Amino acid sequence: MAQPESLTQLLDGRRAAVDASLPAVGFVAGYLLGGQSIWGGTIGAAVFAIGIAVWRLRNGDRPRAVLIGLLGVSVAALIALRTGKAENFFLLQLFSNAASALAWAVSIVIRWPLLGVIVGAVLGQKTRWRRDPALLRAYSRGSWVWVMQYLIRMAVFLPLYTAGQVAALGVARVALSWPLVAACLTVSWWVIRRNLPAGHPGLRHPVDQPA
Repeated sequence: MAQPESLTQLLDGRRAAVDASLPAVGFVAGYLLGGQSIWGGTIGAAVFAIGIAVWRLRNGDRPRAVLIGLLGVSVAALIALRTGKAENFFLLQLFSNAASALAWAVSIVIRWPLLGVIVGAVLGQKTRWRRDPALLRAYSRGSWVWVMQYLIRMAVFLPLYTAGQVAALGVARVALSWPLVAACLTVSWWVIRRNLPAGHPGLRHPVDQPA
């Protein structure tokens, strides 16, 4: 098998993971410094989110992607404010991980593993990878690692959310962002390589066969 760049290089999730966790840090900091004030947490999250948005726009990121990030933080803060519960700032994260775990699992069952869809799009292959049975199998098995990533987050977040542990939720959000994404990329890449037969030309070169 050829040795192309790893999934970590192809799918660099570090920036997105860090950007997603920083507003949570701002929320917890503002919440604690404000004497457990949800408004203090909202202001802290907003400061971090706006700072990230300005930085990303200056570095040439697409405005749509930046606005989606701001919208996510705004919705999370609004939920916390309307319910009067600071832990609800993390409710959107819980639902997001549950939905992601389900979506990835379903994609494997219907033989459209999302890992293949994403990597295929990045490599400009469209759906050509699906005509390679070895790649389809490897992407399917690698996608289960991503399902586990979301389930791990839920297993950590849910007890903390139920207990109303706002500070611990913020710590978990950071700990389970880039470190967990990096581990997921590494393990899923290992799974893919283990499941491709010897002599396979690699991710960039699907072997066209009838699906």
